[in-house]
Amino acid sequence: MSVAACGSPSNNAEPGGAPAASDPHAGHVSAPPAAPLRAGERFQSLSMPAAYTPKAPNGGTDEYRCFLIDPKLTRTAYLTGSQFLPQNAAIVHHAIFFRIAPEAAEQARKLDADSPGEGWTCFGDSGVNGDAWVASWAPGANETLLAPNLGYPMPPGSLMVMQVHYNLLATGGRAGGSDQSSIRLRINDDAAAMTPLQTRLLPAPIELPCTASESGPLCDRTAAVADVGKRFGAEIGATEDQLVEQCYQGNPPVAGVTQHCDHEVPQAATVYAVAGHMHLLGRSIKIELNPGTSSARTLLDVPNYNFDDQAIHPLDPPVALHPGDTLRVTCTHDAALRGLLPQLKGSAPRYVVWGDGTSDEMCLGLVVMTAASRGN
Repeated sequence: MSVAACGSPSNNAEPGGAPAASDPHAGHVSAPPAAPLRAGERFQSLSMPAAYTPKAPNGGTDEYRCFLIDPKLTRTAYLTGSQFLPQNAAIVHHAIFFRIAPEAAEQARKLDADSPGEGWTCFGDSGVNGDAWVASWAPGANETLLAPNLGYPMPPGSLMVMQVHYNLLATGGRAGGSDQSSIRLRINDDAAAMTPLQTRLLPAPIELPCTASESGPLCDRTAAVADVGKRFGAEIGATEDQLVEQCYQGNPPVAGVTQHCDHEVPQAATVYAVAGHMHLLGRSIKIELNPGTSSARTLLDVPNYNFDDQAIHPLDPPVALHPGDTLRVTCTHDAALRGLLPQLKGSAPRYVVWGDGTSDEMCLGLVVMTAASRGN
């Protein structure tokens, strides 16, 4: 969605123009044409500081790597659009951009400096306190723009973290070539004219058993959860049980192809766009407002999910939320796809729960919204 950073005026070239040589993050990947700049906007292209060759840790087939980008902000700017450019699309699964507040900048720099090689391993979030999701990319997404007065605020001194999920299934977790992805930013420095956005995440558990024709040690739920923890760490390994506790309201998990979770709206807001994210076993995803009531409406309905088409969906008109409203995300997964998809053929049968790997699953709704509706 709206994303990313700004740099010095000397590096505000139009897309395709040569960036300033002094900027270590300057973008060098040729970008598809962007929509014309709108009033008050300018382009900025940034890239990873150097090429990185991913290798999955802990016997897995996925690496999440975080790269620190310094936009060198001297005043508040707003991120009004972005276009992520994966340089090695064969291994880039998706990317997320986090805003790092000025007071956490030193923590981020230390994390980067203390980690060997470019960036650091970062399953889950960026690993920096108080990070905020301000942009994302998945296959099928291109530049997405909302109304020109909407954007993510970036205070002076803020940093950005580019988190890239590398999928190394094809190489069994070994190095699959290098990558130096970049992003083209659209920013607006006129803070007085902007309405601030935030991204709210709506996760739901996944309790997908092996099919009747499958068997193996990981078809046991307990073993599958432990395996996620081994590959991605205790925090990610605990995610599924935490989601079950939250979404099942303390009841034990129930295996099934379809799961949902209700999230209460704490304050008035306006939703401008929605999206859904699953992995390769996803069949459908839906986001609903106040399901089962007279005011129910569907914000997102993807009945035939396609991993290669994860574009963000603007809402026209935007939808108002009120305190106490319910946002429900519902996902359906299909374990039989494990034997049909070339990417997953040969992978061990498993009881699928929430995990960061391409052979694991997610059920995640994304809601792009204002912090509060004007006039409410």
